[in-house]
Amino acid sequence: MEEELKCPVCGSLFREPIILPCSHNVCLPCARTIAVQTPDGEPHLPHAAGGLGGGAGGGGDHADKLSLYSETDSGYGSYTPSLKSPNGVRVLPMVPAPPGSSAAAARGAACSSLSSSSSSSITCPQCHRSASLDHRGLRGFQRNRLLEAIVQRYQQGRGAAQGASAASAVAICQLCDRTPPEPAATLCEQCDVLYCATCQLKCHPSRGPFAKHRLVPGGAGAGAAGGSAARKFPTCPEHEMENYSMYCVSCRTPVCYLCLEEGRHGKHEVKPLGAMWKQHKMVWDQINHCTLKLRQSTGLMEYCLEVIKENDPSGFLQISDALIKRVQVSQEQWVKGALEPKVSAEFDLTLDSEPLLQAIHQLDFIQMKSEPAIPVPVTVPPGPLLQLEKCCTHNNSVTLAWRMPPFTHSPVDGYILELDDGDGGQFREVYVGKETLCTIDGLHFNSTYNARVKAFNSSGVGPYSKTVVLQTSDVAWFTFDPNSGHRDIILSNDNQTATCSSYDDRVVLGTAAFSKGVHYWELHVDRYDNHPDPAFGVARASVVKDMMLGKDDKAWAMTEGGVCKGATVGVLLDLNKHTLTFFINGQQQGPTAFSHVDGVFMPALSLNRNVQVTLHTGLEVPTNLGRPKLSGN
Repeated sequence: MEEELKCPVCGSLFREPIILPCSHNVCLPCARTIAVQTPDGEPHLPHAAGGLGGGAGGGGDHADKLSLYSETDSGYGSYTPSLKSPNGVRVLPMVPAPPGSSAAAARGAACSSLSSSSSSSITCPQCHRSASLDHRGLRGFQRNRLLEAIVQRYQQGRGAAQGASAASAVAICQLCDRTPPEPAATLCEQCDVLYCATCQLKCHPSRGPFAKHRLVPGGAGAGAAGGSAARKFPTCPEHEMENYSMYCVSCRTPVCYLCLEEGRHGKHEVKPLGAMWKQHKMVWDQINHCTLKLRQSTGLMEYCLEVIKENDPSGFLQISDALIKRVQVSQEQWVKGALEPKVSAEFDLTLDSEPLLQAIHQLDFIQMKSEPAIPVPVTVPPGPLLQLEKCCTHNNSVTLAWRMPPFTHSPVDGYILELDDGDGGQFREVYVGKETLCTIDGLHFNSTYNARVKAFNSSGVGPYSKTVVLQTSDVAWFTFDPNSGHRDIILSNDNQTATCSSYDDRVVLGTAAFSKGVHYWELHVDRYDNHPDPAFGVARASVVKDMMLGKDDKAWAMTEGGVCKGATVGVLLDLNKHTLTFFINGQQQGPTAFSHVDGVFMPALSLNRNVQVTLHTGLEVPTNLGRPKLSGN
């Protein structure tokens, strides 16, 4: 894991790591050495200033000539050849501190200049993306506290392994009132407090609000933790006395409550910090998937495990997105074989093109020109492919889509779409043209149609595609037609409710047309004033629309016959038996109203301003309709 904990600039373990906008990390002292300044409108040029910030005097700046922002230069300076860090990243050259100057003071001046300059920028040493600095300079970037804690723990563990420190002291209870305190037996990970057995039973019982706390055995490691100061909760950089409490989803950063009340996050979407912490810990699942294959060869996994161990929600959320992305990329590279050994960079591949050039120069182009060109024959196109995912039906309409097979070299001038009669009869052409999407309207309800298509060009007609079978709707869904109704008709409720603005009767038709099958719909009388004469029935499309329905020879209708407010009129059109029957509130009105009904019919209604009717469609033919009422007349 050590490589994951090294700065890409200095090659040493991170010191005060900051997170760049590209999610990579760099030491704060090293960031000062790679930050540059440019005047407005000029490209970024590296400025000769600073060193690696390593040993004494190695990171000094020449305050007069090499300052990032001074009174004696223009603010950007000339390019100076750069050096390479131990990790192979280009950095600015090391310049010895001038006599009589303080390297620390010069370095502080450089940092202050960066903070005050609005034209400063920094380029990531890993992905080479540039980011401009605001008025806060490098301090405007967030500290990677999680990485800093892992580095500290790694250094402590490495020192213990090398025997640099003696055995850690015995952990003691932090709540004992005895002198001396009892040795610690357990550590609560949530409270971060060490308990002896007696104090644990008395102060931290495993019930109530402590039931979900996790107690681990206290040992040498716990003693080291207990001997040190309690964990300091991270505070907001804008409001130093406030701890993080929420997470801004818009800015993807932890915030305190003052940021929400006074700062720029007041109108942003925020969520509880703990909830977002748990949500982002899904990186654990990805780590488990890769660990078996990567545990022997990568330090990334070990670094991720150390990150997950940190009990710092805000610090974790700072780097979780970038960490998840890194793990995903690593997993994809493993699956694709990207981790297999590659050809050495020293392996030189050359192409000897000399024989090919000689063969080109020896070609005799004169003989080719003397021979007449042979025309390439044009073949008929192959059968199109029906796109079943785009083929559909709606009421009594069908839509078909098709395309040519891939790698088709024959030109296509157009297509011919054929459809049968819905009853297994002969195919007939319904469309000829260049489009590859076609809708056919006016088909029979509750019918099964077969469709096929073929392509043609100047050489002839190609073979048919496969046949697709399409089933039209078994019941009709329709509304009143605003285009075919009289201008005095008033429609509402998505064209399902009709009334009229005139005292004279006006006609409105439905949007469906029937020529086959059995169909049933109902009309509910919402308003019925002053004994009007609404008429219900069917009509041809050419029916006269400025008088009562049934007054001409283009309509068949029922008038009055017990209709009142709240009544429901049913219309049964049986084109198999060629009959038209009417019902009121489920009871048949007399015998069959009309017989020998042949042709194409549309639902129809006539009414005046004293009537309002609502249409109900998509109904199956009722089987329990009442017998006709007996009349005394």
